[in-house]
Order: sequence, then structure tokens, then C-alpha cells
Amino acid sequence: MKWILIIEDNEALLAGLRFDLEEEKYMVTATGSAQEAYQLVNQKEFDLILLDVNLPDENGFVLCQRIKQLKDIPIIFLTACDLEKDEIKGFELGADDYITKPFSMPLLRKRISAVLKRYSGNKGRHIYNDGFLMFNFDTMSALKENTPLILTPTEYKLLKLFINNSGNVLTRQIILERLWDKDNNFVDEHTLTVNINRLRSKIEDHNHKYIRTIYGMGYQWIGEREQAYV
Repeated sequence: MKWILIIEDNEALLAGLRFDLEEEKYMVTATGSAQEAYQLVNQKEFDLILLDVNLPDENGFVLCQRIKQLKDIPIIFLTACDLEKDEIKGFELGADDYITKPFSMPLLRKRISAVLKRYSGNKGRHIYNDGFLMFNFDTMSALKENTPLILTPTEYKLLKLFINNSGNVLTRQIILERLWDKDNNFVDEHTLTVNINRLRSKIEDHNHKYIRTIYGMGYQWIGEREQAYV
């Protein structure tokens, strides 16, 4: 059974969300306080978080960033902040989805299900194999058309991040934060570009493309997504 944390200070909306999600057999914890939410995340395990931006004691964007630095929990923003720049900021901070108010509960249920499925599908998977490329992230080994492929530790980190977020756009900021900033190692955007281009040159050829550049945003893994992990 999946456990969802709702962080929303509108009591009527919070009550409605709790009722609907419990009817769908989710376990629900709810709070209107960012500080209490952070303590809850620190104390127990949640499968997903629904997060408002406008909270009384802390901005939801700031809270999202703090939570993502603490644990890798999927976060869906539920907010009245409907400007494109706000939505982009949410994704840049690591949100897995961004839904603006008002919204329909059937749509929210579908979005929750999709995010949970994506996370549970990636959990515990350490080998990628699509018939052309094979990566074993436990042994740090790789094959390309059954020929050994030499990759650096940074390239393995990039691959794991891309594959675990297959189909999603990863901004340059997210990649830098997930790979390096958490270890207090500074790497500039030029170095990131060099690493991604070098990785592309190793794993791609004329008939096999894996990393797509989304101009103005970041990158997207477009390799095989079905039955690629074992």
C-alpha cells in the first residue's frame, strides 16, 4: 500500500484530497506546515508527496529542494501558480509533475499512478539491456554490440540518471545538482556539455540515438523504455 504525504494549507482542499485518495486505498498523511512536513519526511518513508507552493511558513519551491536533497521521493506540485516560469522552476528543482489549480481528481489520480509506476519500475534495477547496449551498474561494466565499452565513473552516473528518468526532460541544473553538487564538487555547464557529448560518442551510432537535446531546457533519454531493465 502506497503512502502519500499532502502538504497543503487550504483545509477544505486538504480534506477533499485526503478523502478521495483514501477511497483509492492510499495511506495519507497531511499537513499545512512546511516545517512539519520536512520533519515527517525525515522521520518516515513516503512513496509520494503532493506539494503546494504557497505555504504559510516556507515557499514550496524551497521545501521541494530541501526534500530532494534529503531523500529521492517523487513530488507532484499542486498549485495556483500557473505561470510557465513557475512550472519550469518546479521541474528544475526536481518535481516529477506540476498540476495547476483548479484540477480534476480523475486527472490527479492518473498522474499519481503514473509517477508511482515510474518510480517502482526503477527501484532495485541495476542492469540495462536493450539488445544493442548493456550496462551493469553493480559491476560498472558495459557492452556495445557485445563489445566491451570503457566508461568513466561520471559517465556511469549520467547513464543511471538518464535511464532512471527515461522519457523525462532533465534540466542542466538538475543534472549538475544530482551528480556533483551533493558531493560539494563544482562542475560548470561547459564540463557537463563535454561529458554528455563524450558519452554520446561512445554509446550512439547512426542507427541508435539515446540522448536528445531539448534546447533551452536540458536533455532527455529516448532509448528503449520497455523491458530494458532486468
